Amino acid sequence: MSEEQYRENVANARLKPEQYKNIFCDLHPPLSKHDALAEAEHCLFCYDAPCQIACPTEIDIALFIREISTSNALGAAKTIFDKNIFGGMCARVCPVETLCEQACVRQSEGKPVKIALLQRYATDLAIDENIQFYKKGDKTGKKIAIIGAGPAGIACAHRLAIFGHEVEICDAKEKPGGLNEYGIAAYKATDN
Repeated sequence: MSEEQYRENVANARLKPEQYKNIFCDLHPPLSKHDALAEAEHCLFCYDAPCQIACPTEIDIALFIREISTSNALGAAKTIFDKNIFGGMCARVCPVETLCEQACVRQSEGKPVKIALLQRYATDLAIDENIQFYKKGDKTGKKIAIIGAGPAGIACAHRLAIFGHEVEICDAKEKPGGLNEYGIAAYKATDN
């Protein structure tokens, strides 16, 4: 069958919009405020924080969970974004079951703290409220070109702009985002 014949046989809108929402919803639904506060109370706030050691971005997990437990979710979001500007996306796609949650001391009881869902709770709140934690720094007069508009390139541009440098990002793709845009399964990051 040719591509043209295939396209002719594909019918659009086979499902109703509400069916799409039910079938292709988030794999792990977000926590409510009540659930986030309750989940944060499970954290032991370990001094040596094995979860933080296991985190590739070294987010201060015990701190942001403590901030959530004291009803300071926006402070928690700032703690997360200070280390990882893509903290909201990472909360959805990071393999926490083999990283931070696997290292959680509560894992020995079979119930690690739901770190990713708590991270998502805080970052989603900041994004939903359009909170801007960072400002462009005073101009340094330096211009920097970044090749690649993937997570690393965008994160680098973000940090350089905070320092006051003028940044231009170049990418072969029309839409920026790299792996976040083109390489993550749709069920992990819906466009809600």
